[in-house]
Amino acid sequence: MSPRNRKLVGGLGMILFVIVYALVAMALADSRPVQSSGTVLQIVVYIVLGLAWILPVMPLIVWMEGGRRRKG
Repeated sequence: MSPRNRKLVGGLGMILFVIVYALVAMALADSRPVQSSGTVLQIVVYIVLGLAWILPVMPLIVWMEGGRRRKG
C-alpha cells in the first residue's frame, strides 16, 4: 500500500475510533458511580478518559508511518 493510501486509511480509522471512544467516554463519565463519588475521583476519571485514547491509536500511527519506528 502506498504511503498516501496508508495515511488516508489510518486517518479515517482514527476519526472513527475517536468518535466511538468519545461516546463511550461520555457514557462512562456520566455514569452513576462516577457522579456520586467525590470531586477528586471525578477529576482523575476525566484525566484518564481524556488521555486513554492515545494508547490504542499508537499502533495505527506506527502503521501509517510505514510499519515500524525509526531508530535514532
